[in-house]
Amino acid sequence: MMSHLPEKLWSKCLEVIKDNLSDASFNTWFVPIVPLQYENNVLVLQVPSQFFVEYIEEKYIDLLRETIYRVAGPGTMLEYRVLIDQASGQGTRIPSEGNHPKPKAVTPVEAAAPRYVDPYQKQQLPDIDPQLNRKYNFNNLVEGKSNKLARTAGMSIASDPGKTIFNPLFVYGESGVGKTHLANAIGVMTKQLHPEKRVLYVSANTFQIQYTDAVRRNSGNDFLNFYQTIDVLILEDIHELVGKTGTQNTFFHLFNYLHQNGKQLVLTSDRSPLVLAGMEQRLLTRFKWGLSAEIEKPDYDLRKAILHDKIYRDGLEIPEEVVEYIAKHVTDNVRDLEGTLASLLAHSTLANMPLDLPLAEKVVGRMVNIRPRATTVEQIRDLVCDHFSLSVDAISTRSRKREVVQARQIAMYLSKHHTKNSLSSIGDLIGQRDHATVLHACKIVTDLMEIDKSFRLSVKEIEEKLKA
Repeated sequence: MMSHLPEKLWSKCLEVIKDNLSDASFNTWFVPIVPLQYENNVLVLQVPSQFFVEYIEEKYIDLLRETIYRVAGPGTMLEYRVLIDQASGQGTRIPSEGNHPKPKAVTPVEAAAPRYVDPYQKQQLPDIDPQLNRKYNFNNLVEGKSNKLARTAGMSIASDPGKTIFNPLFVYGESGVGKTHLANAIGVMTKQLHPEKRVLYVSANTFQIQYTDAVRRNSGNDFLNFYQTIDVLILEDIHELVGKTGTQNTFFHLFNYLHQNGKQLVLTSDRSPLVLAGMEQRLLTRFKWGLSAEIEKPDYDLRKAILHDKIYRDGLEIPEEVVEYIAKHVTDNVRDLEGTLASLLAHSTLANMPLDLPLAEKVVGRMVNIRPRATTVEQIRDLVCDHFSLSVDAISTRSRKREVVQARQIAMYLSKHHTKNSLSSIGDLIGQRDHATVLHACKIVTDLMEIDKSFRLSVKEIEEKLKA
């Protein structure tokens, strides 16, 4: 086969892909790809990193697969080659999940046809596609204070679905905090531990469309019969049923049937059941039967942990100061964190720039509105006092108690490094000392940090609180 064939084939593919994407997306995710080989009906594409593979597979695989079929013929297989060592040229090949397209989601009517299926005869029930995204699992769902309750409950459910007190599990929180990840992780783990269980992940919007279609076709019984065979029903965005009286009524009866028969229900929403206006009261009452768990915005420590986990799994090397900068400024949700990391990697790859702090500042500055926060001496003084459980009055006295003197010195040291105040101003605000006292305090703290690990960790802990 001619050596230039992969380039020609890929060039034709790019013509089609470019017409279907924005210039920014095309330049970021497809221009860096290099066609390596086309043999035995397999097209091999070299990509810059494992992250590229995951992103393309998640966002563009349908477009890519259809384009390759159109240009090279139906059934053409796709593989990626990820370069591991630039110097030696060593790499690894990864087959596309698109080589085996995910089965088309069947409607409840299609799943129930052509004959009635008795929900009590499990052994006769046909297999169904659970519609789960297996990339969302508990292995990469990093635990933190904001999601610990929901994550722990989810793992308990997956271990013994329908048998715990968490039925239903009602998970709520703002967009991007990890509700979808948790919901899928519950389903994935359930199928791993209980492959015989019929698990179905479905959005409330899809449920509504299926119900409406069943009513129009006069096949409401088939719709209900299908859902009554599910062992673990994961319904995403239940708030989308607000105002849909007919669908709510059907779901009410389905909920009762599943719950009474020991089947597991997992529901997600963007708000608590307490404020879910427009939902029938009898449904809201049932939502509270099990556990309502909120997933909050990730705190600074969890944001760092999520970034570290993503960086490790993608095999990237990113300086710690860059990780800390992203974690400090991208605060709203997990989705934004991952998007920032993707954008940073894309900029670095396309512009051949190092993944350093200046690039991070540039990329993050385009994604979030960064307002410089002016840290004051008073804020630092109060934070230090709180850390050591001292009153502000105590640190301002002439006390020579060791804990008071040390707290005062740390406050002066941090004020010198984190504010623009003069030494005289710092001394005046912390116990009415002169600038020489502040200089001496800074030297003492610096020396102690070099020889006393416990003291150094204490100072660093306070500094982390300043950044949060």
